[in-house]
Amino acid sequence: MSYRGTVKPGSPDVRDLPELRITKASVGPMDNNAYLLQCRRTDELVLVDAAAEPATLLGLLGGQPLARVITTHQHRDHWDALAEVVEATGAETVAGADDVDGIPEPTGRPVVDGDTISVGACTLSVIHLVGHTPGSIALLYDDPEGTPHLFTGDSLFPGGPGRTTHRKDFESLMGHLKAKVFGRLPDETWVYPGHGNDTTLGAERGSIPEWLARGW
Repeated sequence: MSYRGTVKPGSPDVRDLPELRITKASVGPMDNNAYLLQCRRTDELVLVDAAAEPATLLGLLGGQPLARVITTHQHRDHWDALAEVVEATGAETVAGADDVDGIPEPTGRPVVDGDTISVGACTLSVIHLVGHTPGSIALLYDDPEGTPHLFTGDSLFPGGPGRTTHRKDFESLMGHLKAKVFGRLPDETWVYPGHGNDTTLGAERGSIPEWLARGW
């Protein structure tokens, strides 16, 4: 596998799973990751986080239709290109129900914990992780032929959980990560964060006591 989950602006990386193609691109001044998902059976395309640089994101489509854009949370650096991408493609907009008021582009489909989102014949499961924002979501693709794949937005990075403002938010996020992510998924689960390099749950699991002790 040549894919390593490390990208630079202008140099996207592509990972081919048996049923799903994942294209990871770095866009914008905050090195945001945007992920274009393509069902290899139907060719349907779904974008995770229209973060910035709409021309770059639209270029990834190769002229093909975009079915929907999923926004992982309400922070501007994850939706700054959303209006332009939707205007150009007519894509459905999807976001966590508790974050839709913080996203200026109307959300066509608010989702909650346990909902599913299709990418052609593939399915993403919504995991609601309260803490970084009230409506942050992670997206789980449980590959029927391999390891799980988890798109975490800003809720989980290599080295710890996403930024929280108050202690109660940190405790909420850590509680959700422990119960819904680390407590549910195996070590080989591949993690695709909202910024920076990919990781795995196994690489992070042993650091949970350290995160809890430091409080961030």
